[in-house]
Amino acid sequence: MKMTDSIYKISPVILQNLYISLYGAYWKNRRYGGCFLQKIEEYKLHEAYSEKEWENYQEIELRNLLKYTFKNVPFYQQKYSDEGFKLNDFENFKLADLKSLPILEKEDLRKYGKNLLLSKSKDKGKFYSSSGSTGTPIEVYLSKKMHQSWSALYEVRVRNWANLNFNAPRAMIGGRRVLQNTKLNPPYFRYNYFEKQAYFSAYHISKDTTIDYVLELEKVKSEYLVGYAMSIYLLAKNINNLKINAPKLKAVLTSSEKLTKHMRETIELAFKCKVFDAYSGIEACGLISENEFGELLFSPDSGILEVINKKGESSKLGEVGEVISTGFLNYDQPLIRYRIGDQVILEKNQKTKSGVNFPKIKEIYGRNEDVIVGNDGREMVRFHGVFINIDGLIMAQVLQISYTQIVIKLVVDSTYNINSEKQIITRIKSQLSGINVTIKYVEALENTKNGKYKAVISKLKNE
Repeated sequence: MKMTDSIYKISPVILQNLYISLYGAYWKNRRYGGCFLQKIEEYKLHEAYSEKEWENYQEIELRNLLKYTFKNVPFYQQKYSDEGFKLNDFENFKLADLKSLPILEKEDLRKYGKNLLLSKSKDKGKFYSSSGSTGTPIEVYLSKKMHQSWSALYEVRVRNWANLNFNAPRAMIGGRRVLQNTKLNPPYFRYNYFEKQAYFSAYHISKDTTIDYVLELEKVKSEYLVGYAMSIYLLAKNINNLKINAPKLKAVLTSSEKLTKHMRETIELAFKCKVFDAYSGIEACGLISENEFGELLFSPDSGILEVINKKGESSKLGEVGEVISTGFLNYDQPLIRYRIGDQVILEKNQKTKSGVNFPKIKEIYGRNEDVIVGNDGREMVRFHGVFINIDGLIMAQVLQISYTQIVIKLVVDSTYNINSEKQIITRIKSQLSGINVTIKYVEALENTKNGKYKAVISKLKNE
């Protein structure tokens, strides 16, 4: 929608809905055309696999991936050759041998993602960025076939497990800036007619706007709500506190942030339905999703999930470990043993109530961020796009000191342009009005006790 962005910003709501609908038509074809329906049937058949069948499946997929990347992806050609591997070493490669391969770091993806990590035989595709909420965004190359395969997996293991399908009308709360100003004026959504999708703003949620959000949810007649876990929770909290009768939904699908027990109970009370949590990421190299029994399961046809401890060894069941992902679906920009930056705990008892032989997750330690509260009472946790396309930016952290004071800590390299300060400040103020923004340059950001750092920290007491 880049060509129409400037027009979109100054257009009336009816035209903005038209622009979003045209964009939605493009995405509907990109996601649900081509191999989408065929892949749905394949993924459904996989759910009957035994442990041995999954082992054979993953071993074959891994060998095919490694042979392809060794021949077609310059980064792996060089990396694996330096480690002493030859092409024929991957003919009989075992799952247990995977740990002998080097880990791919996020910095490798940032540095080589647009050149050496791309296949010489890649399909036509585009680069898609992460939100950039933690600094320099990740850019992932995705073809139509990849998008359709991934959409089919999401359909089977997320929507279908929640008794939904891609044709159902939906509401969404996400990071896209569908409302361009900070003023608290309804409507707080824009409508995509081709996908029957009402896209609600994540940046205008407050006690004062909650009734409008609820009335608008009733108006669009969505069957389910999908989006950022924290944004949906903040809306649900206000609904419950204000004793507003929200429409009963079939399900709420959460992602992107850690979903706590309290958040789940709050959302389920507000919308009178079950919450289904999921975890993946823009890299799309592994999918964890929740079934009807509340089990978090990793889809073995999305890739290989390794959970390792600080020594680089496999974590024991029941112990927290770092996620290392190998994706099976994206041959155009393959991610092999990719350190995605999150942690999980595998259940001690791996037997599932649903009977599928998928790895069972006890808990996901994903993004854990504080809530930023604006002067006008709105609450938000994400700062989508603030740090995108800032040259030389390595990492960033947003700190709220008071209702009117925000500090941005930046880690930068020699290519950083000091004029980018103005751009970052402008972007922050476009999401939160009436605040002062201070930029502070640091050599490194402090980690939390679990070895990770929080992208958003509030010194206020969030209720």
